[in-house]
Amino acid sequence: MSDDSDLEKTESATPKRLEKAREEGQIVRSRDFASFALLAAGFAAVWVFSGPMSLHMQSILRGAFTFDHATVFDTHQMMIGAGNASKEGFMILLPVFALTGLAALTAPMAIGGLLLTTKTLAPNFGRLNPVSGLKKIFSIDGPIQLGMSLMKTVVVGGMAGWTMWGRKAEVLGLSTKPLDIALAETMHLIVVCCGTAIAGLFVIAALDVPWQMYSHAKKLRMSKEEVKREHKDAEGDPHIKGRIRSQQRAAARRRMIAAIPTADVIVTNPTHFAVALKYADGQMRAPKVVAKGVNLVAARIREIGREHNVPLLEAPPLARALYHNVEINREIPGALYGAVAQVLAWVYQLKRFKEDGGDKPDEPTELDVPKELDKGAVSDAEAEQEAADALSADNPTDGAAA
Repeated sequence: MSDDSDLEKTESATPKRLEKAREEGQIVRSRDFASFALLAAGFAAVWVFSGPMSLHMQSILRGAFTFDHATVFDTHQMMIGAGNASKEGFMILLPVFALTGLAALTAPMAIGGLLLTTKTLAPNFGRLNPVSGLKKIFSIDGPIQLGMSLMKTVVVGGMAGWTMWGRKAEVLGLSTKPLDIALAETMHLIVVCCGTAIAGLFVIAALDVPWQMYSHAKKLRMSKEEVKREHKDAEGDPHIKGRIRSQQRAAARRRMIAAIPTADVIVTNPTHFAVALKYADGQMRAPKVVAKGVNLVAARIREIGREHNVPLLEAPPLARALYHNVEINREIPGALYGAVAQVLAWVYQLKRFKEDGGDKPDEPTELDVPKELDKGAVSDAEAEQEAADALSADNPTDGAAA
């Protein structure tokens, strides 16, 4: 079965698919709702402007049935009368034209929104394909559209006819009444007939609008493969993204390794964790982590530290707390100020001992590390994942450039 089969298109259209369809002119439209809006607008125009319209109709009839003996044989009088009748007729229809024109513009936007596109005007010879036409005729939409058309005719025509049949005595009696009264009752009958037809068309439109929405959504359905392909196009190939992340980690690791010789001290676990700290008095508000890692990365950090004579301190709780709670090139949290201050004091004492001699300072052992910051040991997999995430979080755009 092909990917385009309706049986496989079980997924709702994505926002991108909906936007593309909209650009191509495929939006929800309901002819019955548009017809209802036009008829309702015309009804409203007749209802609101029935008084002025009645006066203009009287003027037309007076002009048509009033004769002046002096102008009977004037050859131009017929044209003058036709012109006056046309003017009065235009004034009668002007409110109807205005409101129905407004309804014709706003009714489609009420369902599908505003759409300005020229793509629907482009020639499409596929529409002339007789096979496609036969498919539409014998598809489920064909009988449904035929049924809707028949129901619309029966409901609207039947309700209007039933209303007029019930008032046939009034219609026949119009010829025996004075002109002004007959016109007023005619307008009343028109309003009643239109109101009845609108009520019937409203029922049809209320059924057609949900069907058009469902049909439009069904037409734009996508298969699972199409959804996956779209996400793949939008987010990029996973293999390429993996290579980019790998390059990002490699670039971040190179920057981190380059910063190790500048560190003041490396705090270790002693084997699993290693965190390099740096503090420049007057340039930093607090010490910051310039490198960290677990397992092999931690061993590499310790190795580089020894090569450049960076002091190493075994302090497992502090090493774990720094590793889990501080990102690379970020300052340590306030809760670790006390413990790190003790470490840096030991580093300065050790530096003075190497320069001036004397008694070698003892390594600090009682460091105040809050228990909630010391997450304890983690598995190798978890540690490696955390290390990768930490490296990727360190200015990832450089990795892409690398």
